[in-house]
Amino acid sequence: MTTLAGKTLFITGASRGIGLAIALRAARDGANVAIAAKSSVPNPKLPGTIHSAAEAVTAAGGQGLALKCDIREEDQVQAAVAATVDAFGGIDILVNNASAIWLRGALDTPMKRFDLMQQVNARGSFLCAQACLPHLLQAPNPHILTLAPPPSLDPKWWAPHTGYTLAKMGMSFVTLGLAGEFGPQGVAVNALWPRTLIATDALNMIPGVDLRNGRRPEIIADAAHAVLTRPAAGFSGQFLIDDEVLAQAGITDLSGYAMDPDAPPVPDLFLD
Repeated sequence: MTTLAGKTLFITGASRGIGLAIALRAARDGANVAIAAKSSVPNPKLPGTIHSAAEAVTAAGGQGLALKCDIREEDQVQAAVAATVDAFGGIDILVNNASAIWLRGALDTPMKRFDLMQQVNARGSFLCAQACLPHLLQAPNPHILTLAPPPSLDPKWWAPHTGYTLAKMGMSFVTLGLAGEFGPQGVAVNALWPRTLIATDALNMIPGVDLRNGRRPEIIADAAHAVLTRPAAGFSGQFLIDDEVLAQAGITDLSGYAMDPDAPPVPDLFLD
């Protein structure tokens, strides 16, 4: 399979950034895309809403569905999944993209921030999978793809920002568990992580981050497309890196993804 035509994707945090890029790549194939995110009204600091994203999906050749959904709230997730099934008849793919970030040490991490990261990242990914799985198990080529790094216990990734690392690795361990449980049932449960910094508006709000040293979200979108078009059977529990996925697909020139061709991309977190 080389296309997502006719497939239905449920993508969290897809109103902007990486989630929107994945949605638009699927839309160019003619996919149905549920945009599940909190952003229903414009934010002066972060452009993009569920409505503008759904319109962009439709304009790109797919069918977009705007769903206001806070993935911390079980009833909202269940309602969003039900609305997706009502609109498109089922769900083929879940993309756990939504994530909260706070790159500070323990003494500079308010518990409100700590709780937000745990609730959105690990718990939110688990909740969305739990809600989508009854439908995924009925799909012909079901995938769960989570934006999470390879698991690591190296203190160098934990010491600078324990709260964020715990939340992000939580998504990785959710991937491991669901892959072990549902991989044998034919659901491809995998994770995808970028080799380098990805230039998003959300990341631009973090002091000291220079987006010129990043790559565009489209590199993740193209890698995700390559993953999601693979046969699901026997393909689970993998922690994939974007450039390696693209190399396997025959794409080795990544210069077109650079924000600034003269600025070398900096490595992302959690990769040696």
